[in-house]
Amino acid sequence: MTTYNVNLHEAIFSLSNALDLVGVTHIHHGKRVAYMATECGKRLGWSGSRLDDLFQSAILHDSGVSKTTVHAQLAQMEWESEADHCAQGAALLAGCSLLCHLADTILHHHTHWSVLKDLDLPLEVKLRANCIYMVDRVDVLALGYQIAGKDILLGREEIRRKIFERRDTWFCPELVDVFMEISRSEAFWFTLESDYVNVYLATWLSHFPERTMEFHELRSLVYVFSCIVDAKSPYTKKHSDGVANLARYLGRHFQLPPATCEMLELVGLLHDIGKLRVPDQLLEKPGALDDAEIVVMRRHSFDTYNILRNIRGLEQVSLWALQHHERMDGSGYPYKIKGDDLSFEARIVAVADVFQALAQDRPYRGALEQKVILTILKQQADSGKLDNRVVAAVEANLQECWQVATQAMHNPGVIT
Repeated sequence: MTTYNVNLHEAIFSLSNALDLVGVTHIHHGKRVAYMATECGKRLGWSGSRLDDLFQSAILHDSGVSKTTVHAQLAQMEWESEADHCAQGAALLAGCSLLCHLADTILHHHTHWSVLKDLDLPLEVKLRANCIYMVDRVDVLALGYQIAGKDILLGREEIRRKIFERRDTWFCPELVDVFMEISRSEAFWFTLESDYVNVYLATWLSHFPERTMEFHELRSLVYVFSCIVDAKSPYTKKHSDGVANLARYLGRHFQLPPATCEMLELVGLLHDIGKLRVPDQLLEKPGALDDAEIVVMRRHSFDTYNILRNIRGLEQVSLWALQHHERMDGSGYPYKIKGDDLSFEARIVAVADVFQALAQDRPYRGALEQKVILTILKQQADSGKLDNRVVAAVEANLQECWQVATQAMHNPGVIT
């Protein structure tokens, strides 16, 4: 059985970077919440795994948010459907063996203390969830000053007052008292600035080494990434699964090593994570994109690479994901790589991506039939864009390719 050395904390940090893309302009929210929550935890005397669980759940607390329209609501102090993203994030983490112990924290990170304190949950989970809720609202209040172009220090007393007013109703009194203590200093607020909060988190991450994990553990972590991007639009739903299935199938067809086939599956799951930056309305536009919209869409593979490139253990995955829109003749993007400079694995993912996209309903057309898809693939191979060997493999196994590329739309989670 193949094992992988991957840094879990770097992966979680990269997932936070992906979630930042959803905000488009309101970025680093999860990182600021993680910083503030961790500082509260330290003042409470938490350490070791207890403090680390607080950090991880804080940086991932909005993992149920994929849409830019939903993200815009996060800037409100309270809104009617705020529990929806909590439930979605909790369900997502519950399916990951490495993160499932954080699911209840995510589920209740918008639950008022007056309700939360009486729920049948461990006290540690209640405190963790409520701490995240409290500093999450601190960041929302601070954002108002940022948008207005005002120095945060001018608003810190008003922010502190609003948090204190909700002591024992929204927030646990002990947590509020700790926040009031640590937020007295200017340094607490200065660290919320992007450069400083990134340094704070980088220092935190440096304390954690790579860990050995089996493929099913790594896949469950990667699947969290893919579910977030597939939840962004009904037209991206299950696309990543289908590309993953087909890429792995084609890798096996070419008798690539088992570890390489597993990595191809991971690339399929991750290749479109950069689309989180694309506004919802662009992904769901019923007509052709204009030139400006094409520019926005075309940066997603570059964004994907920059999200994944710093995860030790996934270097090849990030490179193949970067290249999935490159073409053999150099007409692709974002680097215009061509010919022998384009990895064979990336060529497989490129064909799998095109095949699955054509086999799926899109806002501007319905799913195409197998023979039509094959015709399009062969045209692109004949014109020097797609790899002839990979397209020939699809042609020789058309029915099987169709099944593995589309089964995820009907049978979630199935891998052949």
